[in-house]
Amino acid sequence: MAGSGERAVRTRARLAALLADASTGALGAADARVAGVYLRSRTPGTLRLAVLVGLPGPLFRPWWRLHVGRPFPVADAYRLGVPVVLPNATETMRRYPQFAAGLPFPFGSVHVPVPGGTEPLGVLTVLRPSVADTFDGLLDQDLLTRLADGLGTGLRALADGDESAVAWDAEPLSVRPPASRPARAAAGRFSWDPVTRAVCADDRLHALLGLRPGEFAGTEAALADAVAPADTHRILAALRDAAAGAPPGTPLDLRSGAGTPRLLDLWPASGGGTGTAGCDAVRGVVFDLGPGASADGAADLLPEGVFCLDRLGSIVYANPAAARFAGREREWLLGRALWEAMPWLSGPPYDDHLRGALLAQDPVHFHARRPAGERDEPGADEWLAVSVHPGADLLTCTLVPASRMETAMATVPETHVPQGPVVAGHSLAPLYRPIALAIALTDAVTARQVSAVVMQELLPAFGGRRLAIYLLQERHLYLAWETGFPQGFLTSFEGVGLDAHLPGVETLTTGRPLFFESMRQLAAAYPGIALDAHEGARAFLPLIASGRPVGSCILGFEGSRDFSTEERTVLTALAGLIAHAMERAQRYDSEAALARGLQQALLPRRLSTHPRVETVGRYLPGTQGLDVGGDWYDVVGAGDGLALVIGDVQGHGVQAAATMGQLRSAVRAFALGDWPPDEVLSGTNHLLIDLDPGQFASCCYLRLDPLTGRTRIARAGHPPPLLRAPDGSTRRLDIPGGVVLGVDPAARYPVTEVLLEPDAILALYTDGLVERPGADIDDGIATLRLALARAGVRAGRSGRRSLSGVADRLTATARHATDRPDDVALLLAARRPASAPHAGPAPAAAPPMPHG
Repeated sequence: MAGSGERAVRTRARLAALLADASTGALGAADARVAGVYLRSRTPGTLRLAVLVGLPGPLFRPWWRLHVGRPFPVADAYRLGVPVVLPNATETMRRYPQFAAGLPFPFGSVHVPVPGGTEPLGVLTVLRPSVADTFDGLLDQDLLTRLADGLGTGLRALADGDESAVAWDAEPLSVRPPASRPARAAAGRFSWDPVTRAVCADDRLHALLGLRPGEFAGTEAALADAVAPADTHRILAALRDAAAGAPPGTPLDLRSGAGTPRLLDLWPASGGGTGTAGCDAVRGVVFDLGPGASADGAADLLPEGVFCLDRLGSIVYANPAAARFAGREREWLLGRALWEAMPWLSGPPYDDHLRGALLAQDPVHFHARRPAGERDEPGADEWLAVSVHPGADLLTCTLVPASRMETAMATVPETHVPQGPVVAGHSLAPLYRPIALAIALTDAVTARQVSAVVMQELLPAFGGRRLAIYLLQERHLYLAWETGFPQGFLTSFEGVGLDAHLPGVETLTTGRPLFFESMRQLAAAYPGIALDAHEGARAFLPLIASGRPVGSCILGFEGSRDFSTEERTVLTALAGLIAHAMERAQRYDSEAALARGLQQALLPRRLSTHPRVETVGRYLPGTQGLDVGGDWYDVVGAGDGLALVIGDVQGHGVQAAATMGQLRSAVRAFALGDWPPDEVLSGTNHLLIDLDPGQFASCCYLRLDPLTGRTRIARAGHPPPLLRAPDGSTRRLDIPGGVVLGVDPAARYPVTEVLLEPDAILALYTDGLVERPGADIDDGIATLRLALARAGVRAGRSGRRSLSGVADRLTATARHATDRPDDVALLLAARRPASAPHAGPAPAAAPPMPHG
């Protein structure tokens, strides 16, 4: 076992090295910022991101897993086996609008399939800023193709004939890209006297600007021209404002003559003294945002917070002011991921800003609210103006208190600034796009899941503290979800009719959202309405989908506040998305109830019995998605013996349950005619092909002679049975089998004969009991075999063996799992010794089990 474990570790290391080398090489082939590789997963039809270079893995989480049928470029490259080239955002939006909506930044991308045997093993992907309509020679597609081909060759060699060995089901590996250039001087200081117009620069500034001391004229015009020739007017205006005593604003965002990003920060000198040559009225720092931006700590003296992130999101530098704003020790910040060091800068909409800075070339500016526990001192600014400046290897971020906003608005273009006084819970609606909620809602299928997504995605983005969602049923509103309200407060509103004079009702009946800036305003509009003890603004949003009323949504905020026109528009749009998701969830609930009823009706309530044979069945529905699948089992009298069958129809829902019912009826009919096992499976195979439901099924069928124990087994793509001997030794019956039912009309199903001794146990099961994401199914079968071997059979007062207890032990882990992706079926059979008493027909135990 130790040797096997060491080989697995070595294989994993070689796989990681192959993926990292190919991705890193792809960066240079496309002059890209980000590269990665998607590989097949063990979940059919699903690709998983295996490695990501140049972008923090958590920022790309929504795209870690992709279904090959989705309209995404990675899926098309895999499914069609051809490269997909998207040179710019326009082409991306035209061909893949859903992908473009999730990443609405100016970037291009290339997606190249990684060749395998009969189908690709995965897809090599690169993303780069888009500055033109084409890649203009910056893309070496031949090199990318060679890299993908080489990766495929390496993966196949690593797989050694078994391509499933390179399947990926874990989180992606995060790889730091190589530095683009060596570090250099990062910042320089100067002072300026507006009377004499003299500028005194230190040696670091001369080095940063590429000037020898004698080459610098020492005037503000010369300084502006050397720092950013295209922005001299902005620099001179900022110098004059600083000399006039204007409060410091956010640093000026500039570009050098070569196009590299720079910051210029200014502040009035304290004390009004004069320095060398009178250069002391205004002080400043020029900060270069190259890879060596934190090399010498020159930004330590800046009054605003400055910190640098590498392209994996780790903090590599922070000045004292940044540490103070973060409420942490400077040494503690270094080396930590941003979302750990400053959790108030993570989640929507901040992740979007960081993705934009990493994928595109333009700086981003936004405001962030620090929770009270993260502030450095009582009374400190709750809101900070944040600027993120992208570089080739680092992101340089600045933090400025929101109280300096007015100056920031005059100097920083396109800064998103809250209007009016900054108060707790101020909306971030201008920064939160409806598409972010839409993407999060795609995986929510129940009303409860939809409500949880709204709570996790919508409330944080708008500073909300309370949420209630009511759904309409028979002209009354019933509470589906609540959070943040006092316990029991909403009980009095449960089941109110559509004639009630309440804002939650009237927003639905009129179709108009209602906004109240304070509880006082709400009470004035609805005299006598019960109010909770929490003061604050309220928004009542109608949930209407396709012109049909679905329910209403209530949002509560801390403190009084106004709602801008833009906020009202965005909240109303989001309510539409929630309504459509809720409508879909209601359809899901109806279909799930129908499927559950259908399957419970189709599963046997009692199993056929024989005095010499005991059988027990168990069924557990899945807990993800539509939780009713097509697993079934049955025991049927066949001549003078018994037929045992277990099967699994592909898919979930009403269609799978209906197909299962048809197959169960067919197998029962064949079994009652005492057909041989191979003919039973062949006949059922032809029936399924003739029905053409677009589904296939696995099945294991056996005919048992209770007197002799002679058992004849045929298998159609189903997991092999397990046999526990009377002495406790347990083995897997690796009997030959044919393909799954419903695929090949000429399929043959060989029959294997085994002997079932008295006191032996035969176990039939579906893959839901042994298959786990990221694990080999053979490992799951081995685990079940060991559990069956250890499941001792005890004698009770009646002398009967507790086969039911064995079934409960084998399904215990699955029964208590909250995350069960597939349904589970188990059928056990055991022969009694000739002298054992017969206790009558045994129940199938099917009816109670669908409820877990």
